[in-house]
Amino acid sequence: MRSLRRWFLPSVLGLLVVAGLVIAFRPQPVPVDLAAVDLGPMTVTVGDDGITRVREVFLISAPLPGRLLRIDGEVGDAVTAGDTVLGRILPTDPAFLDPRRRSEQEAAVRAAEAAMGLEEAEVERLAAELEYAEAEHRRALALFERDTVAESYLERRRMEERSAAAALSTAQARLRVRQSELEAAQAALMEPSSDSRLAGAHDAASYPVVAPIAGRILQVLQESESVVAAGTPLVEIGDPRDLEVVVDLLSEDAVQVVAGADAYIEQWGGAPLSGRVRRVEPFGFTKVSALGIEEQRVNVIIDFVDPPEAWATLGHGYRVDVRIVLWQSDSVLRVPVGALFRHQGDWAVFIANQDHARLRNIQIGHMNDEHAEIVGGLEDGNRVVLHPSDRIHDGVGITPRQPG
Repeated sequence: MRSLRRWFLPSVLGLLVVAGLVIAFRPQPVPVDLAAVDLGPMTVTVGDDGITRVREVFLISAPLPGRLLRIDGEVGDAVTAGDTVLGRILPTDPAFLDPRRRSEQEAAVRAAEAAMGLEEAEVERLAAELEYAEAEHRRALALFERDTVAESYLERRRMEERSAAAALSTAQARLRVRQSELEAAQAALMEPSSDSRLAGAHDAASYPVVAPIAGRILQVLQESESVVAAGTPLVEIGDPRDLEVVVDLLSEDAVQVVAGADAYIEQWGGAPLSGRVRRVEPFGFTKVSALGIEEQRVNVIIDFVDPPEAWATLGHGYRVDVRIVLWQSDSVLRVPVGALFRHQGDWAVFIANQDHARLRNIQIGHMNDEHAEIVGGLEDGNRVVLHPSDRIHDGVGITPRQPG
């Protein structure tokens, strides 16, 4: 009996130690987050930052070269078609003359004055000849009336008078030409002047730049007074009540968008707005991303569906977020995308089956940021493991993680 007690106590202690080790090293179920596979609505969208813009923007340019007076209109001012003067263009002042150019022009003035003096002398000479021819004609007429000379003599005097008159008229015309040449040479000597009389003459000759449409000033491109060339942009005008949204999508996203697709306009400072795609432009352009990567982008044009009162505070060039609907369904079997992972080239999930994780390959259809459409492999009501870690494998024990 004493021998039995001596062996009983160590045996019990050994069994307790073994049992403790078994319990300590027994695999523990892994805490996991679970989500249910269910039926529900699903929408697939594509989006990016967009910009609002006036549908028809008119760029008003200088129609002729000259000195543009300061534009008084400000951004937001209303303009009336054919009535509002956006700016005035005056003739430019003459350029400064360097000493060589001034000497040349002064010489041209002296030459013109000399030529004019010659023409004046010629006019005086021809005027004297005309006076003599007129006197001869009068004497011939008196002699012809007394039958002293023949009629042919009278006709010759009349012809001489007419020839002298024509020669005088020609000389007077040449004198006017020389006078114009002198004025042109003198004008070439003019230099810039601040004379108020010249300024008044310029004001009388100003050319008004008039608004071609009704709307508002969107941008003043040339506000200060300056000398401008023909075609210089001055003002942009348009109707801010006629807005559209343009969003540049990656070309691989743009090919999925069709005209007439629904769109949502968000993050603009107000309630989300509804829109509709009007056009996907048929050409792309290269744009460098913030990371310095060249991307091919395509502009997608969207019209507002909501009444203008809903977006009345938006203006030209405002930033918005745009989501365009590519596909949607009111009821589809779906699974959270956080449960998906790749397994041997296929999509797979871990489903919860009697407190164990079971690997299941599945087939998916459409996918968005939250859910994926289940085509095969899962049923409504299945529970799947969210964000499975490397501790999760087929057959491992799992337990739902307690909230908090």
